[in-house]
Amino acid sequence: MMHRKNKNLHVVDSQVDPTDLIVEQILDELKNEDGIQTDVEEEIRQHKKKTRRKILLCILAVAAVAIAIFLFINLQTYTEARISDTYTIKGAANSSYVQYAKGVLKYSRDGIVYLNKKGEEQWNQSYQIKNPFVVVGEKTAAVADKGGNDIMVFGEDGLKGEIHTTLPIEKIHVSEQGIVGAILKDDTSAKILCYDTAGNVLVEHKASLSGTGYPLDLSMSENGEVMQVLYLCTQQGKITSKVIYYNFGEAGADKTDHQVTYKEYEDTIMASGFYMDSSTSVAVGDNRMVIYQGTDIPEEKTEITMDKEIKSVFHNERYIGLVLKNEGKEGYELRLYNKNGKVALSKDFTGDYNNVKICGDQVIMYDGKKCSIFLRSGIQKYDGEMDNNILEIFPIEGVNKYIVMSASGMENVRLVK
Repeated sequence: MMHRKNKNLHVVDSQVDPTDLIVEQILDELKNEDGIQTDVEEEIRQHKKKTRRKILLCILAVAAVAIAIFLFINLQTYTEARISDTYTIKGAANSSYVQYAKGVLKYSRDGIVYLNKKGEEQWNQSYQIKNPFVVVGEKTAAVADKGGNDIMVFGEDGLKGEIHTTLPIEKIHVSEQGIVGAILKDDTSAKILCYDTAGNVLVEHKASLSGTGYPLDLSMSENGEVMQVLYLCTQQGKITSKVIYYNFGEAGADKTDHQVTYKEYEDTIMASGFYMDSSTSVAVGDNRMVIYQGTDIPEEKTEITMDKEIKSVFHNERYIGLVLKNEGKEGYELRLYNKNGKVALSKDFTGDYNNVKICGDQVIMYDGKKCSIFLRSGIQKYDGEMDNNILEIFPIEGVNKYIVMSASGMENVRLVK
């Protein structure tokens, strides 16, 4: 019996290898570690998920607050304007003003001054001009003597050139390159000339009542190569307007008088023409508006017949603005068109305003102390009176902030309830 017992013990000992026990123990430990690692990874995933959720909720909350503030500011009509700063401008009461570049031009018979938004002089050019009027582009401006013979061209840094004409000046336009187009006239005839900043004549065209007609307006393309001219003529007792484009570059080199586009419109007086950008130009008459497209050879794209009398025309690089007189009811209609001729805004309003302009997405109308501001959305942002007669007004950075030029100087105002 002792022998069998020892034999059995020997068998047991041979089946249970210590190495196997150690391996099993290690595997059990690894399984436990894998379980722990899995739990940790899951906790990390859940933590990231919660963090992302919190961040998203914070973003949504901030966006909701921002939208609420925006709506609160823009979905109401302000009736008061509080002056926050006034900058005294020498000779302010005897000057005219026009928004230009990053500030404003102040001009009179004695000279022109470029002011920044704090009323500080950037440059000052003296002259003696009896009836000064100013036209401005994005970077270039020109002052001319209406009925006189002097034109001065300016950039943001000051005087770029002077031009002396041989006939009285009726209208001018200046390109961003500083090329000036001018309608000159005397008692018997009218001429259209283009000048460089040195005063050299680049192009000269004589208008005739029996030929092209009498020029009412002109506009230059940004590069100064293309000129739009609006003519009025009478033929057999009928009024006809002509829209003609002249190209002084390669596209018009082989054309008679550089003429590349010619279009007639009967029973309308085309009196306002302008470029919106390098390839979009517009001609507006008393009962219609025509949009042209093309850089070198503009072509008619859209013609819109008006159902109301046009009182005012204005524009920027995005919109064509019209003030139309309502028929059968009081007041006027403010209407904006985009470059494709689609109506972007139609809004009725009351009150007469001799000055209308568009700055960004704001249409600003003013006359004396009265001022009305409409947003592109159709919301009337402001309807009230300023403290002084408004000579010029435009928005600046900040909530409801504007610069107002008056006889007191430059005023920073904020619209309030």
